[in-house]
Amino acid sequence: MVDVRIEPFEKAGRTYWRVRLGQRGLTFQEELAARAFAAQLHLRMGWLKARSTEPDES
Repeated sequence: MVDVRIEPFEKAGRTYWRVRLGQRGLTFQEELAARAFAAQLHLRMGWLKARSTEPDES
């Protein structure tokens, strides 16, 4: 499974936070918002992985 990562970076003297999943990413101005989104994304990806590995009941 691809890891969810949080990367801080500076632009124009301000710190921004980028949440990445593979090559895709979203940028946030606040660290707390980035961490909350990353946590939700991590849970969702785990749920999707578990769901895809379950045997089909049909």
